[in-house]
Amino acid sequence: MPYDVASVRAQFPALAEGAAHFDGPGGTQVPEVVGRAMAQTITSAISNRGSVTPAEQRAEQVVSDCRAALADLLGADPRGIVFGRSATALTYDLARALAKQWGPGDEVVVTRLDHDANIRPWVQVAESVGATVRWVDFDPATGELSVDAVAAQLSERTRLVATTAASNLIGTRPAVCRIADLAHEVGALHWVDGVHATAHASVDLRALHVDVWTCSPYKFMGPHCGVLAADPALLETLRPDKLMPSTDAVPERFELGTLPYELMAGTTAAVDVIAGLSEADAESTPGSRPAAAGASRRERIELAMKVVHAHEGALLEVLEPALRELPGVTVYSNAGSRTPTLLFTVDGRDPQEVRAALAQRGVNAPAGHFYAIECSRHLGLGDTGGVRVGLAPYTSEDDVDRLVTGLTEIVR
Repeated sequence: MPYDVASVRAQFPALAEGAAHFDGPGGTQVPEVVGRAMAQTITSAISNRGSVTPAEQRAEQVVSDCRAALADLLGADPRGIVFGRSATALTYDLARALAKQWGPGDEVVVTRLDHDANIRPWVQVAESVGATVRWVDFDPATGELSVDAVAAQLSERTRLVATTAASNLIGTRPAVCRIADLAHEVGALHWVDGVHATAHASVDLRALHVDVWTCSPYKFMGPHCGVLAADPALLETLRPDKLMPSTDAVPERFELGTLPYELMAGTTAAVDVIAGLSEADAESTPGSRPAAAGASRRERIELAMKVVHAHEGALLEVLEPALRELPGVTVYSNAGSRTPTLLFTVDGRDPQEVRAALAQRGVNAPAGHFYAIECSRHLGLGDTGGVRVGLAPYTSEDDVDRLVTGLTEIVR
């Protein structure tokens, strides 16, 4: 049988409101089981982590379960999972720790394709220690970030290369593994913003060769928080600012204050929801029945991402041509490898006006630069940006029809 989007949608109470949600790149809707996990945790007998009382043990279990779930999701070591308020906050915290090892003459590489959360922290810490920032441009016509363009900015003084795994604005997916290898050839670290990519592609940090990966659970059906994954050995080399009595253990030395147990429980539940999507297409996906039957969570996640990719890809094959055929519409998502995310403008119409007109038709498609300010400017869209639509596991054919119909009415 085909992907059962109706059963997937039934897990999301928010969808009962009736809107067609294309705002997933800014934050997906949340399944009921995730909300329940959060509520049960925050109302349970729980305290600071420990091993004596049931409340302490419960807190300890929530944390270890979350690290294990995220390690399965990212193909990482649980000991290298750092939990934080947001991917932005984690990047700032680790940037300051890394910059303690840098000085004048050292170089960091950033790209104009990235969200500002993977640009500004590096620019600012580089300035604070006298290091040089080298910029990599992408092709505004194709949206491609070439490996050669990155290589041209590398030298023996490069200390870190910061790139995205997928542009949150136009969906471009650069060649992460090849960039990582180039960075390592000159002795640099490769820091990857995986916030947008994690929701749409199976992630394996070991296979990708990246040093640090950040992501945000609320982009893949979880609560609002941030996650960083790295090799524990790398984290051991960094000395972040922290309180004197707080632990020096990794990864805890990077987690300031008491952890938000309810958010961690919700994150674990969200990862389990993703793993469960491997069964949404069990009969039509070759080899899926044996994999889902006695498979590990990691194996089910890998299968689930293939299932989701196929579902989103099929919808994109309907949405994208219809969008490109509309008169006056310009689509800026043109890379060969990208997520199911489309940025577009309508001639003579402010993006916010188009957004409002779609909202009146029950279609949620936000507009702006979405903090990818360098990307928006490089595309010639300035600080205004465009309208962005993104697909999610719960997006249906009816949602796509409503979007296309609404845009057709607006444009014509």
